[in-house]
Amino acid sequence: MNIIIEKAGKKFNKDWIFRHFSFSFQQGNSYAITGPNGSGKSTLLQVISGSMNVTQGSVQYVMNDKPVATDDVYRHVAIVAPYLEVIEEMTAVEFLQFHAVFKKLILPVDEILSIVQLGHTKGKQIRNFSSGMKQRVKLAQAIFSDVPVVLLDEPCTNLDKAGYELYHSLINNYCDGKMVIVSSNDVNEYSFCDTIIDVMAYKNATSRTYGVS
Repeated sequence: MNIIIEKAGKKFNKDWIFRHFSFSFQQGNSYAITGPNGSGKSTLLQVISGSMNVTQGSVQYVMNDKPVATDDVYRHVAIVAPYLEVIEEMTAVEFLQFHAVFKKLILPVDEILSIVQLGHTKGKQIRNFSSGMKQRVKLAQAIFSDVPVVLLDEPCTNLDKAGYELYHSLINNYCDGKMVIVSSNDVNEYSFCDTIIDVMAYKNATSRTYGVS
C-alpha cells in the first residue's frame, strides 16, 4: 500500500495542528515523524491511519495500483499507540487469538509469544502484566499482523533496555517489505528509519511539498 497526502491540514477549534502537509509514503520504506511533546505527531499518525479525517486537503490509499476506500484502510494497517489499550481481562493468548479474527497473524500465537518473551504468561490475565509486558503484547499484535503498513506511536513506552533490543529485532526480522512509520521524539525508537519528517515544519500557513512525486 502507498499513502498519498496532499495539502493536508488538521485543526482543532481554532488551532491548526499541522497545515499544508504533502507527502507520498511508499510501501517498503520506513519513516519517522518527530517533534516535541504536543507538537501533533500522534495526530498526524492518526490521519495517516485513516482513523481521523483531515480538515483540509486529501489522503489517498493505493494498493496494487487500485484505490482503497477509507472505510477499508483498517484492514491493511496495524498500529501501536499509548492511547490504544489491550483487553486486560484476556490472557495474551486470548488477546492475540481475538485480534487474529480481524487481522491474520503471520505466525502461530504460541510462537509469537515465545519471540516476544511472554511464553510463560499463557494462563495469566493481561491485567496482571507489568507495563513493559503489556507493551510487548501491543508490539506483538501489530508487528505480527499480516498487513502492509505498521504505525508505531512511541513504541518503546515502558520498555527497558532489553525491550528496546527486542523492538529493533522485531523490526529487522518481521517488517521487511512493509511500510513502517514511527511517531517519536526518541531517536532510539526511529534510528532505522530512512526518512525523517519534522512535524514542526508544518505549523504555519506556508505551503510546503515534501516527498510527493
